[in-house]
Amino acid sequence: MSDTAIEFSPAAAPLAAKLLGPALEIIARYPEGRSRSALLPLLHLVQTEEGFVSPNGVAFCAEVLGINKAQVGAVATFYTMYKRKPTGEYLVSVCTNTLCNLMGGQEVYDRLTEHLGVGNGQTSSDGQITLEHAECLAACDYAPVVTVNYDFAVDEATPESAVELVEQLRKGERPTLSRGARVCSLKDMQHQLAGFADEREGAVGDGPAGVSTLRGVNLADQHGIAVPNFNLDAPIAKTKPAREGKPAGNEVKK
Repeated sequence: MSDTAIEFSPAAAPLAAKLLGPALEIIARYPEGRSRSALLPLLHLVQTEEGFVSPNGVAFCAEVLGINKAQVGAVATFYTMYKRKPTGEYLVSVCTNTLCNLMGGQEVYDRLTEHLGVGNGQTSSDGQITLEHAECLAACDYAPVVTVNYDFAVDEATPESAVELVEQLRKGERPTLSRGARVCSLKDMQHQLAGFADEREGAVGDGPAGVSTLRGVNLADQHGIAVPNFNLDAPIAKTKPAREGKPAGNEVKK
């Protein structure tokens, strides 16, 4: 798909003027005829400009992919990472699912709602913090957990440590996260989620891995357990291995 082949509507044109280049770069990652698969990163891309998926963002995604707005809207409203209204500079998520809840996650969330004066999905009056409760953040061994812009910020959080975190962010400070990369704005994180590298030198390596995360690999190292003939530099196959009686990859058996 080339940019000269697309005539954008008045709704989509402002975003197209800013995002068409990276949008086409995203689409080019996918095989010909499979461009619709680029919708998820494109939705992250539009959030880098507006902070949420606006009607204009829906129109842009639909027109650059050649699909209709209903198809885009169905995806954008299904996944919680696509926001339907403007967000703050930082998205603070508190896990309140089963284990985190038992370990005090609800108390952490309740203290933040009281401290910030907002509810779920709402933004503080200074426009800095959008607060949400999350159903699961996949870190049960560190419960309860708090993330900032999807990076793990506070492990084994308490109401006090969570309030300290948001106050640092509101003051313009960039606290070191517990296990995440160097903190950035939500729009910058959306750029990364669209598939573009974090260009800040050393930012990705700032956050150390947690003890629980490394427990398995450390035990394997202590006991000399390794995968036989494992080669870290082995190339990744681009087609699925052939099953008996069936062709490999996308080949058609004649």
